[in-house]
Amino acid sequence: MKKTSGTLLLLLTALIWGTAFVAQRTGMDHLGPIAFQSIRALLGFLSLLPLMLLRKRAGKSGPMPTVKASLSCGAVLAVASTVQQIGLQYTTASKAGFISSLYVVLVPLIGLLLGRKPEKGVWIGVPLSVLGMYLIASVSGEGFSLGRGDWLMLASALLFACHIVVVGHFAPQADGVALSCAQFFVAGLMTLPIAFLTEHIPLAGIWEAKWALLYAGVLSCGVAYTLQIVGQKDTPPAIASLTMSLESVFSAIAGAIILHETLQPREMLGCALMLAAVMIAQLPIGRQKKAA
Repeated sequence: MKKTSGTLLLLLTALIWGTAFVAQRTGMDHLGPIAFQSIRALLGFLSLLPLMLLRKRAGKSGPMPTVKASLSCGAVLAVASTVQQIGLQYTTASKAGFISSLYVVLVPLIGLLLGRKPEKGVWIGVPLSVLGMYLIASVSGEGFSLGRGDWLMLASALLFACHIVVVGHFAPQADGVALSCAQFFVAGLMTLPIAFLTEHIPLAGIWEAKWALLYAGVLSCGVAYTLQIVGQKDTPPAIASLTMSLESVFSAIAGAIILHETLQPREMLGCALMLAAVMIAQLPIGRQKKAA
């Protein structure tokens, strides 16, 4: 029962994250990427603070996160989110969602570097994802060309893979809501000074971007990242990553419906291959045979 509820929480997480790409793009019509990211993270922190305090009063909260856990999760999240937000300026929400979803393939590869043997499906998923990237980045008659936004999205996928690994390490040792709240506080404080130094932050711009900030901050940060931490506690890593990879599908649907984005047939095939890659990478290929 816990495994099922955990999977449903992660499915809801994927839905919120996928549709948040639209909010992140529209919000930058009024604010710079670093300012948007910083305010978004601080809104995530503020949205979780009352819940954390209420849980503490009711005696329902678990162990508080350590300073090391808060700083580790928050720092990686700050860098990953900022790189992704900057990259969204130069690519579509649909392509951003699919490229970002490569973190699902990268998580087990990072585990390999840490001495954890990945599923055999990873070795099928990696070349499939590379082929998918090639098709997305290839313009007919012009060959392979990754744009600035595509490279930044790829970098953010690697950083988010690192974030999942770090969260997976600290989540069992702390209360999920408290850890999520703490990481957003750290991420917001880390990027706020940079935003003031490098960008103009008009109050009118913040007001104009209010709905995008609220969606990306309260729902995508405050709600979804907490669902991720809570859901990962009771869900095997393979199933967790596979479920969260559906974020790419939701981003494409949201981009098409809300932003009227379109993908060329070659790009659609590339996206399909990337989605297949992240799903195959998590399949327990050969596990039953080995167990037998």
